[in-house]
Amino acid sequence: MNLRLALALLVLVSLPACSSVYYKAMEEIGFEKRDLLKRAVKASRNEQKEAGEEFQDALTQLKAMTKFDGGALEKGYDRFKAEFDDCESQARTVRARIKDMDKVAADLFREWEGEITQFTNPSLAADSRQKLSLTRSRYAQVSAALHSSEASMEPVLRQFRDQVLYLKHNLNAAAIGSLRGTADSIQADLARLMTQMNASIAEADRFVQSL
Repeated sequence: MNLRLALALLVLVSLPACSSVYYKAMEEIGFEKRDLLKRAVKASRNEQKEAGEEFQDALTQLKAMTKFDGGALEKGYDRFKAEFDDCESQARTVRARIKDMDKVAADLFREWEGEITQFTNPSLAADSRQKLSLTRSRYAQVSAALHSSEASMEPVLRQFRDQVLYLKHNLNAAAIGSLRGTADSIQADLARLMTQMNASIAEADRFVQSL
């Protein structure tokens, strides 16, 4: 792996505390803030896709619990708990990616505004200002969509969390029987969440293509 690619991968982790040093280092290997924003949006989009898969896996495991009996209950609970833990971890990653994305966007727009004042040609300045306004408006849409779907994860997580705790305290046939209706309710909520996620992913794709 060459140095340029290795440093580019840093975009996929949280931004360093000293952003100016980070941006300068990335510019030296050919990555402007516009490139970093595109990568940050892609990272947020990809983490949302991964979150959707994790949530689906947790629901699948919860449904599987309704068919367990006897000694299989403990193993089923352990699998469901592991899937829930993965969901919580992925949700935290989604939040971190969106936070980084918003930080890069704010820094890009601030820099763009400052550079517009450096134009000596009024026509070029006006054109650049118009492009900034359009890009900012498009970004506001993708950011709102990603934030909305991220926020919609928590109600589903709460339901999963309740079931993990309930099963931890009541791992028996009666508790398993009560899961059937709960699983159906979570499935309905998860279907709405997936619709939001798919919409935000599509919005992210459109924004990336517009840059």
